[in-house]
Amino acid sequence: MAKTETENLSSAEEESTQPEMDSKYRLIIVAAKRSKQLQRGARPRIDIDPQKHKSTRIALEEVQQGKVNFEITELE
Repeated sequence: MAKTETENLSSAEEESTQPEMDSKYRLIIVAAKRSKQLQRGARPRIDIDPQKHKSTRIALEEVQQGKVNFEITELE
């Protein structure tokens, strides 16, 4: 029996544990932290020449493509 479209969507949502990028401020914070990792020697997670592009540009692309994992923690 074939799954319906809504069943396929819900199973895809269960597999993805990464939260949605809910604001431009969170995007900038995540990209800045990833940029710092790249500056310290981490390899890019996307196919891009690090000699031609700055770490901030690479980090922003990685975040927009969903290649950077992050989680939102609640402050108590």
